[in-house]
Amino acid sequence: DENLLPEILLRLPPQPSSLPRASLVCKRWRGLVSDPGFLRRFRIHHRRSPPLLGCFVEEPHGISFLPALEAPNRLPACRLSFQSGYNNRFKLLNCRHGLVLIADKTRHHQFLVWDTITGDQYHLAVPALFDTEEVVLVNGAMLRAAGDTHHFQVVCVATRRLDLHRRQAALACVYSSETGAWGNLISTPIQSDLDSQSSLHLYLFGITIMEAPAMLLGDSLYWTLTDDSSSILEFDLLRQSLAVMRMPKDVYKYEGHITVIRADSGGLGFLMLTDFTLQLWKRKIDCDGVASWGLEKTVELDKLLSLNPEKGSIMILGFAEENKMVFLGTFIGLFALQLHSLQFKKLSERTETKSISHCHPIESVYTADVGGEHGRAELLNNA
Repeated sequence: DENLLPEILLRLPPQPSSLPRASLVCKRWRGLVSDPGFLRRFRIHHRRSPPLLGCFVEEPHGISFLPALEAPNRLPACRLSFQSGYNNRFKLLNCRHGLVLIADKTRHHQFLVWDTITGDQYHLAVPALFDTEEVVLVNGAMLRAAGDTHHFQVVCVATRRLDLHRRQAALACVYSSETGAWGNLISTPIQSDLDSQSSLHLYLFGITIMEAPAMLLGDSLYWTLTDDSSSILEFDLLRQSLAVMRMPKDVYKYEGHITVIRADSGGLGFLMLTDFTLQLWKRKIDCDGVASWGLEKTVELDKLLSLNPEKGSIMILGFAEENKMVFLGTFIGLFALQLHSLQFKKLSERTETKSISHCHPIESVYTADVGGEHGRAELLNNA
């Protein structure tokens, strides 16, 4: 049956070596796996299980790519490294669907969108209302719509002081590459549980959005807020609305020790790290619609990773949404830990992980363009 072979090839593993190997079998197979229509179907078929290709990290010398896969699927670090020519000029904000969002620190309040495969770069000016003295620590995220490989959206978020009484609001604005313009400003009031006199950070800066990457769950993006009161900022892409939700009051929170995640069942959760103990919390909603947090799992990382607590500390550096893997910086290197199986992989032998503040994972279907003359690689975003 002529239609059976494409269905078989469609079910090859979504690893970078799968389609190039299949293309070597014969001319017919090569034609099938290099067909653009087949590649789109291949992407859609594997949209729920993309491999973790690696992660981007921001280091003193610039932005680097750390591969996560083993040969023959391992991508060389140079394949996806960002060559800027300037050290410390750029700040990583988010990586999703083959695109990287970067803040250009030499151009006040400007974003750079980098296509990791084509090398194309798009410069975006931050909306005017974000470029004021009242706005602090602008963050952002980006994504593509399901199946769309041409257009993208950038979500810019920040907090803003409203008056001398330290009232504040969270702000958001969405850029569409399809229209080439920013949308309407969206805001919601925010308030800390603490008196500003009891927290130096709160007194100086007010409530700010953590610099950690945003987490995408369904149609919403999530960031944690730095206000010493344990809260999460949610931006709903469909409703174009902002909301703030509280975490348990007894959560001890400071940057590097907590991150928002997708829980095993697909709901909202967060990880909290205290010394070498990792806790996984999940948000639950009862039959009356009342939300609460519950502790789901506790992991002793010093025992799991064979770490000596007396030799150093450990930090949460990021979270891979699709593979449910948390990145951990330790004094013996950088690890990726799968939360369900508790299997881990060492991504880097380097011990200077203190210079790495966040990991930005790349989860996507990567395939060699076997039909192209130049062997150009193509990164297919999740549908």
